[in-house]
Amino acid sequence: MTPEEKSLLERTYKMAEDNNRILQSMRRSARWTSVMRYVYWALIIALSFGAYYFIQPYFNFLTSEFSGSSDGTSSSTSMMQAVQNLIKY
Repeated sequence: MTPEEKSLLERTYKMAEDNNRILQSMRRSARWTSVMRYVYWALIIALSFGAYYFIQPYFNFLTSEFSGSSDGTSSSTSMMQAVQNLIKY
């Protein structure tokens, strides 16, 4: 093997090592991106359920107050009282 060929082979080996390191870094970054995307969506879903759990008593109170009259008409004063009762909680 001539010195030129040996030099070329060594440079090619160093480039292959650098490419391998870069590709591994890209792969690791893609994995972390996938994991973080799943964590992000899991957090959004969990917060949505938590918000629903927190707001549900108020929502149930309002629906029971506004659907309390069987004939479909309710006076504005009873609605105002329902809203005031809601604010008191």
